[in-house]
Amino acid sequence: MSAVGIRASEATEAAIGQVEAHAAHNYHPLPVVVTEASGAWVTDVDGRRYLDCLAAYSAVNFGHGNERLIAAAKAQLDRVTLTSRAFHSAALGPFVEALARLAGKEMVLPMNTGAEAVESGIKVARRWAYEVKGVPAGEAEIVVMEGNFHGRTTTIVSFSDDPDATTNYGPFTPGFVRVPYGDIDALEAAITPRTAAVLLEPIQGEAGILVPPTGYLQAVRELTRRERVLMIADEIQSGLGRTGATFQCDNEGVVPDVYLLGKALGGGVVPVSAVVADADVLGVLTPGSHGSTFGGNPLAAAVGLEVVRMLEEGAMQERARVLGERLHEGLGALVGHGVTAVRGVGLWAGIDIDPAVGSARDVCLRLLERGILAKDTHGQTVRLAPPIVIEEADLDMLVDAFREAVSAQR
Repeated sequence: MSAVGIRASEATEAAIGQVEAHAAHNYHPLPVVVTEASGAWVTDVDGRRYLDCLAAYSAVNFGHGNERLIAAAKAQLDRVTLTSRAFHSAALGPFVEALARLAGKEMVLPMNTGAEAVESGIKVARRWAYEVKGVPAGEAEIVVMEGNFHGRTTTIVSFSDDPDATTNYGPFTPGFVRVPYGDIDALEAAITPRTAAVLLEPIQGEAGILVPPTGYLQAVRELTRRERVLMIADEIQSGLGRTGATFQCDNEGVVPDVYLLGKALGGGVVPVSAVVADADVLGVLTPGSHGSTFGGNPLAAAVGLEVVRMLEEGAMQERARVLGERLHEGLGALVGHGVTAVRGVGLWAGIDIDPAVGSARDVCLRLLERGILAKDTHGQTVRLAPPIVIEEADLDMLVDAFREAVSAQR
């Protein structure tokens, strides 16, 4: 079977051609054009249905068109959608109170995109270092991990080691020290009196769903507490139900100083992100020292509140845990049969493809032929992150389709 045996219809070609002609080429999407979506399924311009196994990188954890989230958005649309933070809105208070409670923290800084949450977390950590810890002005450092992905703003790519993210974007922002992910000794050696924070993903998503060694996050927590350094957990992809818990840190028995949240916080309806921490950290912000016109807007707050309410019930987390076990059992059986390794937790998996089978993109194109949407990363890894609402039968269909896709040769 050809790895690229998909013949696009005229409607698909026309829609893709329009984007290629007028949109910047900063993505390399699969040749499918989605017009509608519901639950774990999407429909293209030709009426063909596909099982969405990426869920917009976990932004659609609760399914496309989730009735509760759409109802919350529609109700707010009839009231008010934007005031800016120059004024109070009735929707913001209930959202930040509920999110703080969900995370076991005292305060929330609402923003829009995940990258904004990371940028905000960096600013807060630096300000905390100068005003609370007593680091000399201009000398604060943040320790980050090799293989990290926290967004694509100039500051964030300054500490990336991915050449696609960094080539021709310098000069870069100083103040970051990079260490190997999962190596507690290297982390300890990197911490100095100037260190403000350690920023990490509990599971590295873009790197291929890399899970650190057992006990690593607990060791990071103990080290940062001892050295009076903030532990910042980027749970933008791993959090809010994806790994069978509210946060992946919960699975490791760890409570960081700062949570960075996004993606699923907006329910796939609107962009919503947040920095969540106690008052002794977020309290360093003062009027005018940080802000966003759309951050905490009423529409985002209404949707975000309903997301929090769903997570407070716990059903989504349990579903991701149970179905995740089923997914990993099925995928694990493919190791040695076109697959060299499977990693992940809950409904999140990184599958390394045997080069004899082809590249990860080859496999994603074969999956597309079989009605499955997935995404490749770093050449030989396929990422799977289906909506948590996926049905068991559809999950089994995914595993069967994956088995067929890796059975085909180049």
